Amino acid sequence: MKLLYYTFFFVIFSSRDFFVICQNVPRPRRQQTSTLVGTRLYFFGGGISISITNEVWYLDLSSSFNISTPPWHSDVAMPVEYNLGSSCLSPIDISTVFLIGGRTWIVNTVNFSYTSSVYMFNSKTSQWTIPTINNFNSSFQARNEIQAVIDNNGKIFVFGGINHGNDDNITTTAYNDMNIFDSNTIIWSTQTQSQSVLVNVAYTATLLPSGLIVYIGGLGTTTTNLINISQVRIFDTKSYTWSTKSASGSIIASRCYHSAVLTQDGNIIIYGGSTYDSSGNIAYVFSDIAVLNTNSWAWSVPSVSGTNAPPLTQHSAALYKNYMILAFGATTATNLYTNNIYILDIQNYTWVTTFNIPTTTNPAKQTQSSGNSSADQANNNLYIGIGIGIGVIILALVLFVIGFFIYKNRHKKEIIATPGTSKDDHIRETHISTVYTPGISLPATYELTPMYGAPVPGNNYHNS
Repeated sequence: MKLLYYTFFFVIFSSRDFFVICQNVPRPRRQQTSTLVGTRLYFFGGGISISITNEVWYLDLSSSFNISTPPWHSDVAMPVEYNLGSSCLSPIDISTVFLIGGRTWIVNTVNFSYTSSVYMFNSKTSQWTIPTINNFNSSFQARNEIQAVIDNNGKIFVFGGINHGNDDNITTTAYNDMNIFDSNTIIWSTQTQSQSVLVNVAYTATLLPSGLIVYIGGLGTTTTNLINISQVRIFDTKSYTWSTKSASGSIIASRCYHSAVLTQDGNIIIYGGSTYDSSGNIAYVFSDIAVLNTNSWAWSVPSVSGTNAPPLTQHSAALYKNYMILAFGATTATNLYTNNIYILDIQNYTWVTTFNIPTTTNPAKQTQSSGNSSADQANNNLYIGIGIGIGVIILALVLFVIGFFIYKNRHKKEIIATPGTSKDDHIRETHISTVYTPGISLPATYELTPMYGAPVPGNNYHNS
C-alpha cells in the first residue's frame, strides 16, 4: 500500500505543477512599461525580485474574463532586459511600439547595455529592430524614470528623467530638457529649457487632443523633493512653450510613480503612487483615485464602489473603452512585486472582477486590432485542449492504480497448505476449468497437471 500512496501523491503534485505551467502567468514585477495595441495590452520588461526581465506579455481583451484568471499570452522577448522606461504606439501603422529610454541590461548579466535608447517592436510579426537615429542626443543615453507621449504625426516627446550609469552609484543626473524623436524621419532633436523649468522624474505625462502635454506629480532633484501636484505643468507641442496651471478643487497629496489615463470627456484619472525617504526606499503607497478636469483645471475625488484595489506604485494603467486596467507594481514597502490586475469601470467608478466586452468606445485611446486575435484564440484553445487531455490521462492513471490495488487486496486469499501440498498447488488448482456433463456422476478423483511437465503422482485431493 505504501507504493500506492507514493504513486498517488507523486501524480497529484506533478499534475499540479503541470497545470501551473499551463496557466501561462507572468511572474510578479514592477517598473515595466505598457502599451495598448488594439485588443492587446502589452507589458514590456520590469523588475523581478533582484533581477530585471526582458519578457513580453499581453492581455487579450477580445473576450470576457475574470481578473482571477486573466488571459495572459507571452510574446517574443526583448533583446535586452528592461525597466523604468516608456513605450508608445505609432499612430501611422497602429502596430509598431516604440520603447524609449529606460535602463537596459545585457540579458542574463548584471551589465548595463548602451546598445540603443530606442527599440521598435512590430506587434504583427513580433520582431524587434533598432533604428539608426540621426542627431541623437548622447546625454539621453540610459535616461530613465520618464514617460513618453506620441502625437498624431508620429513625434515622440520625452521630458526630463534621470541618467544612471552602469553602477547606479557612479553617475546620477536629473534633467529638465525636452527630447523629441520624429519616428517618421528618424531624426532626434533636443530643446534645452530655461532654469525656471524644474527637473522632473517619475511623473505622468498625458497628451490632450489639443496638443497639450499635462505633467502631473513626480520627483525633483532628490527622492524627498515631490513636485506639487496642484501645480500642473503643461507643454504645448505646437508652440514648444511651457505654462503652469494652478489646480483648484480637492486637495490631493503629491506623489511619484503613480499612473494616469485620459478619458473621452477630457478628464485625467490618476491612481496610486508613492513617497520615498531620503535613502530612496518606499515610505508610503497610495490607493486613492483622483480626477483632474482639464477644462476647469480642478481636482475631484469620486465616490468609488466595489472591492477596492490595493495600494499600487510603479505599476501600469491603461484605458480600454470604459475600463481602467491596472497591472503589476508594488503594494507596500515590503511587498514590492505583484502580478495581479484590477479593473475600474469609469462609467460609474466601480471596481469590478469581471471584464465584459464593452459596448462603448473611447476614440482617444482605441486603436485597430492587429488582426491576429483569431489565430491567438485558436492557439489558446489548442493549448487548453492539450492541457485538459493530459489532465484526463493523469487522472485515469491514478484511478487505474487505485482500482488495481483495491482489486488485489479484495481478492487476496489466505491458503493453508496441507501435508503433501503447497500453496502453489492450490493456486494452480483454482485456475483449472472443469466441465461436467449432466447425467454423469462426478469423478471421485482427478490428478493435477502442473503447468509444465508430467502429472504429479500422489496428488489425489479428493481421497486425501
